[in-house]
Amino acid sequence: QVQLVESGGGLVQAGGSLRLSCAASANAFSSRAMGWFRPAPGKEREFVASISRSGGTTYYADSVKGRFTISRNNAKNTVYLQMNSLKPEDTAVYYCAARAPSYGDTVYYTSGSYNHWGQGTQVTVSS
Repeated sequence: QVQLVESGGGLVQAGGSLRLSCAASANAFSSRAMGWFRPAPGKEREFVASISRSGGTTYYADSVKGRFTISRNNAKNTVYLQMNSLKPEDTAVYYCAARAPSYGDTVYYTSGSYNHWGQGTQVTVSS
């Protein structure tokens, strides 16, 4: 059973920062690629960022590149999303996702690549 619990969301003014956390009660956490997604018009979930199992490779959507940073602490079974220079268009529920354990140290940017999802945490950016 894999459980993902997001935290750290809230209300912030444009230009501000938030740090999201995703705590995973999952076996083989260090063997799982992790990702963050959010809803978008016309899409169920839009890719935001991904990190490989080791943390050595990251990948970002163009809309957040240079502003968001994904990281992980495998000893704590936690993945983070540091969000800086927030914009009103970043307002969304942010979902953490975990892929099934694998040997490759790869990132994944499609929602179908992930097997487990958290309940989400709301981020609201006011103008």
